[in-house]
Amino acid sequence: MTETYITNKFTSQLIALGINPSKVYRNLSPTKLVELAVQKNEGMVTSTGSLSVKTGKYTGRSPDDRYIVYDDETHDAVDWGKINQQFPPGKFDKIFTKMKKFVEGKEIFVFDGFVGADKENRLAIRVINDYAWQSLFARQLFVRPTQEELEHHEPEFTLICINDFEAIQEIDGTNSNIFIMINLSKKLVLIGGTSYAGEMKKSLFSVMNYILPTRDVFPMHCSANIGKNRDTALFFGLSGTGKTSLSADPNRMLIGDDEHGWSNNGIFNFEGGCYAKCINLNPEAEPQIWNAIKSGAVLENVLIDKQTLKPNFDDGSLTENTRAAYPLDYIPGAVIPSVGGHPKVIVFLTADALGVLPPVSKLTNEGAMYHFLSGYTSKLAGTERGIKEPKATFSACFGAPFMPRPAAAYAKMLGEKIKEHNTTVYLINTGWSGGPYGVGKRINIKYSRAMVTAALTGELDDVKCRHNELFNLDIPTKCTNVPSEILDPKNTWIDKDSYDLSAKKLAQMFVDNFDKFKDIPKEIRNAGPKI
Repeated sequence: MTETYITNKFTSQLIALGINPSKVYRNLSPTKLVELAVQKNEGMVTSTGSLSVKTGKYTGRSPDDRYIVYDDETHDAVDWGKINQQFPPGKFDKIFTKMKKFVEGKEIFVFDGFVGADKENRLAIRVINDYAWQSLFARQLFVRPTQEELEHHEPEFTLICINDFEAIQEIDGTNSNIFIMINLSKKLVLIGGTSYAGEMKKSLFSVMNYILPTRDVFPMHCSANIGKNRDTALFFGLSGTGKTSLSADPNRMLIGDDEHGWSNNGIFNFEGGCYAKCINLNPEAEPQIWNAIKSGAVLENVLIDKQTLKPNFDDGSLTENTRAAYPLDYIPGAVIPSVGGHPKVIVFLTADALGVLPPVSKLTNEGAMYHFLSGYTSKLAGTERGIKEPKATFSACFGAPFMPRPAAAYAKMLGEKIKEHNTTVYLINTGWSGGPYGVGKRINIKYSRAMVTAALTGELDDVKCRHNELFNLDIPTKCTNVPSEILDPKNTWIDKDSYDLSAKKLAQMFVDNFDKFKDIPKEIRNAGPKI
């Protein structure tokens, strides 16, 4: 093995794992990684200085190809089913053996760092890639080590993502040629056949979601920021609901945009960077994200003008799920290290494609538990393979694809936390108004920002609310900088009868979905819609 940018200790660790490449690049600088990516024709540098890459056939996550190894460690702990699919240990070992043989004699890139900004609860990781740009992605998205930490790094979990290695479905027992496999006993994650970098961060997110509850730490699929008065806020929601955009607030400091833990000390970010959707990105609506797309940032599947090298953020012809990856410190005023106190306010974000949920509602503690377990939103185009237009879905804990344990276990932790810290919870709909998708329009982000601001500043605490009997929600009757008529969604529909039918349809969907949860306290079940 040629020792390039590596130490003898590190070399011995790779050999012990059974990996024997020709050359290893370890924890290179962004400048060097961009240089190598361009040399290898993996991408191009844009007019903004960012690195533009294309992920090929797969431009979103592949949930049907994600597996967890079924063994003595996991058989009773994991909530097995369509999301957490079982995979045999023997077949995992065979794929791992083939992956190691595949990279033998090839160049690889390694990032050593951490998941988690809280030193008491972080996970030491090693990420191994065959593409330079993906190593840059790992460097920008995970927590970067100090030089001293790097010299003494002992990875607790290793993720190996080899894009050019594919499974053979008939032999390997996978659903397709690609795979995302989590082995919690051997502390390994294997990814092959897909270049979509989001699989890496979400796999390690899943690992944290499995580990942290045993440490009495609540893992969350949410963004977080902090105000000038040191008041922390959380934003829960699936991809496309506005977690990144609404937490990147010029008047508040960003803790993180996607994944956090809530310990007895407060909030901490899992990541060292942001992975923002950038379809239709413009500098007026999202200036912080716009300005973060510079040297060192990675653009995924954004079309670039060949003459000017300018990114065209409005072109979704490759995918609606265009992305920008950049380090947290590219956001002005970001909190470094990314930790905060116990949250005063929690916002649940949903993108209702039916256009019937109110733009903002105040939840009781029981209502918060109900909507956390429900996790209603609409999957937006491009976030997963096959999603071409918004599709109503319920994703428990606003992140079921990443939650290995039963949803009730996470919900119990949330209930205990908001009760202990007297946290206020709001449900904010960033989806459609005036009709469903195709008829109405997406709620203006300016209004969504104004509602979030009102919630965080306490303005809505004393505002009179109107109770919606069907959805069992308390709707504020006024909000600064938001037209009062849109606060009641029925007002925005021309055809009131159609609204009533659509609202009843969604309410029934809530009730039907919640039936799958057994042994849920009556007061939580009764906090949902009333049919």
